[in-house]
Amino acid sequence: MAAGGRLRGPEWTDVTSGLAVRGSLWLFLVNVVSKGSQAVVTLVLAALLTSEALGLVALAVALVNIGQVVQSMGVYDVVSRTAGDPRRVAGTLLVLSAGAGLVPALGLVAAAGPVAAALGAPGAAPLVRLAALSLPFSAVAGVQMGLVHRDLDFRRRLLPDAGGAVLGAAVTVGLAVAGAGPYSLVLGLLCAAVAAPLLAVLVGVRVRPGWDAAAAGEALRWIAVVGPGALVAVLLVNVDYLAVARVLGTEAVGVYSLAYRIAWVPYIMVAVVLGGVVLPLCARMLREGRGLSDVVGRFTVAVLALTGGLYAVVALSADRVVVFGARWAGAAVPLVLLCAYGLGISLLHVWYQVLKAAGHARRYLLLETTHLVVLVLGLFVGTRFGLVVVASVHAVTAWVLVPVTWRALARHGLAPPLRSLGRGVVGLVVAVGCAAVVVRSVGGVFGPRGSVAGAVVQGVVLAVVCGLVLVGAHRGLVRGLVRGVRR
Repeated sequence: MAAGGRLRGPEWTDVTSGLAVRGSLWLFLVNVVSKGSQAVVTLVLAALLTSEALGLVALAVALVNIGQVVQSMGVYDVVSRTAGDPRRVAGTLLVLSAGAGLVPALGLVAAAGPVAAALGAPGAAPLVRLAALSLPFSAVAGVQMGLVHRDLDFRRRLLPDAGGAVLGAAVTVGLAVAGAGPYSLVLGLLCAAVAAPLLAVLVGVRVRPGWDAAAAGEALRWIAVVGPGALVAVLLVNVDYLAVARVLGTEAVGVYSLAYRIAWVPYIMVAVVLGGVVLPLCARMLREGRGLSDVVGRFTVAVLALTGGLYAVVALSADRVVVFGARWAGAAVPLVLLCAYGLGISLLHVWYQVLKAAGHARRYLLLETTHLVVLVLGLFVGTRFGLVVVASVHAVTAWVLVPVTWRALARHGLAPPLRSLGRGVVGLVVAVGCAAVVVRSVGGVFGPRGSVAGAVVQGVVLAVVCGLVLVGAHRGLVRGLVRGVRR
C-alpha cells in the first residue's frame, strides 16, 4: 500500500492499535513521573526563589537546551528509521553524538561570561558553566533511548528517564530548601543527566561504541536536513527567554518563565508522548507498506482532546497563579495566551513526526524555519511592549503554521481526514464551553484566588467536566484505547 494510502479499520485495530496504545501508555507513565517531578520543582522554586533568581535559572537552562540539540542534531531519529542493523547504527551514533557533546559543553563553559553579559544577565554565567557539564551524559542517554523508541518498548524508559528525573528533582528540592538558591536546579539537572545512562544500562539498554562507515553516512545525510530543523525547534522554545531577558530584564524572565513552565506541561505530558510513538510507529508501518492517513487522524484527535482539555483547565484557572505568591500575578494573562500556543504546537509536533517518518525531512525543516523567522520578527517588534504581547506573538505564530502544515501533509497523502479533524475541534469547543460555564456560574464557591485548596478543587472539577464531554464526543477512540490495552 502506498505511503499516503488509507488504512482500513481492522488493519489499524489488529496490527497497530495494541502497539500504539501500549507504547503511549508506557511513555505517558514515564512522563507523568518525570514531568510530575519537574512540576514539584517548579512549585518549590516559585515558593522559595525571587522572580529574578528564577529568571537566571531559566536562561541557563535555555542555553543548555540549545547545546543539547546541537550535540544530537536529530541523530536519534536515525535509529528509529534505519533499515540497517540498529545496534551497529546506535554504536556509530554514540561515537558521533558523545563526541559532539563535548563541543557545546566546552563552548558554553568558555563563553558563558560573555553570552550571559550580552543577554543582560551576568549572574547566569556560573549556572551556565555548571549546567553545560551535563551535555556529554545526555548524549549517551539519547542514543540509548533511540533504541528503545525503535522497538516501541517504552517500558524500559521508566527507570532511566523517570528515575533520573526523580533523583534530579530530589536533589533540587533538598538544595533549594537548604538555601542553595538558583544553583539547586542546575545541580539537580546535572545529577539527572549523569544518572540517566547508568540507569539505562541497568535495564539492559547497552550500546557499544563502534564505527560503521555506512551508518555514519546515513546519519550525516539525515543530520544535514533534520539537524538544522532540530536546532530551529529548540530555538523556537527558547528565543523568547533570550528576547525578554535582553529587553525587559531577568525579573520579567522569571514571571514569564513561570507561565511558560505551567503551559508547557500538557504539551510535554501528551503531545511529546504521542509524538514519541508516532515517529517509530509510522516508520514501521511504512517499512511494512502500510498507509498513514487514518492513523494520523486518530493521533490528531487524541492531541486535540487530551492536550485541549488540559489547556482548557489551565487557562480557565490562570488567575489562580497567585497561589505561588502575589508577585506572580503578572503571569496570569500570558499563561492564558501560552495555553493557546501550547495547543497549536502540540498539533505541529505530532504532524512533524509524521513528515519525518515518511521521509519528508526537508519539508519539516522549511516549516520549522518559517515558524522561527516569523516568531523572531514578531518578538523583535513586540517584546518591548511587555509579556502579554510576547505570549500573543507565540500563540498567533503557532496557529498560522497549523493550516500550512496540514496542507503540507495533504500534499503527500498524510493529512488527517477533515472529518476526524472537525470532530476533534467540535468536541474540544463544546468541552471548553461547558467548563467556562462552570467557572462563570459557580467559580466563587472554590474560594479566593490565592487558596491552594480552591485551586486544586477547581482544577479537578473542570477536568471532570472536560473529560466527560470529550469521552462522550470520542467514544470510538475510547473503545479503541480499551481494545489496545487488552491486547
